[in-house]
Amino acid sequence: MLRVIALLYVLGLVALPVASVVQHTFADGVGPVLDVLRSPDFLAALRLTVLVAGIAVVLNTVFGVGMALLLTRYRFPGRRLLSAIIDLPVSISPVVVGVALILVYGTYGWFGPALERIGFQVIFAVPGMVLATVLVSLPLVLREVVPTLEEAGLEQEQAAQSLGASAWQRFVRITLPTIRWALAYGVALSLARSLGEFGAVRVVSGSVAGTSQTLTLYVNDAYQEFGADAQRQAFAAAFVLMAIAVVLIAVIAALRPKEDRS
Repeated sequence: MLRVIALLYVLGLVALPVASVVQHTFADGVGPVLDVLRSPDFLAALRLTVLVAGIAVVLNTVFGVGMALLLTRYRFPGRRLLSAIIDLPVSISPVVVGVALILVYGTYGWFGPALERIGFQVIFAVPGMVLATVLVSLPLVLREVVPTLEEAGLEQEQAAQSLGASAWQRFVRITLPTIRWALAYGVALSLARSLGEFGAVRVVSGSVAGTSQTLTLYVNDAYQEFGADAQRQAFAAAFVLMAIAVVLIAVIAALRPKEDRS
């Protein structure tokens, strides 16, 4: 009975909506879908999504590894508070994250006027979208790397240091091989979160077609319009995002440690 309930629950929440998206996407055949995928607005949204997500993943990877080393290898006042603050962006609504960025970097924010005077716009531009995406996926790499570093301990690094290895040599030859699978898992999670972000990016982007519209915004804006063409555009873009998510889920499942899968 529990298995039946679980299967019905998953079927209702996941399988049926996914099947509905696929059915609506290809209701008129493959040709109209290919036309949508070749349209300028879709390609611009896809390029912007890849750009924003790529930058966010790189920044979160560098931040996550560096902060993980700081939290596991050093003891200092405020360490636990810092660790808790890092989790804050994923604990609150993404819309709140977007509003907070506007209050800091907007036209009437703390730093917005100064940045605009030197010709650097954050809100309603790519930098603001990158910041929003970075914030909502901030701790994902960090939280995968920290347990691995804690389990590995310091013995190997201390032994290498006693033999004259530099900090960079210890990182490349000892730390990086130790965390490689946890890092890959965290990067995959961060990429999935970055590609699918909507709320925070919606607030800070303006969602101008061809300029500041990611794929998630493209789906939302197209679905809210009237007409069969707009609906087809929304479903085609949603199918692409869903396909990317499936690939990332497969990658995450492959990277997950065997004991977790069992």
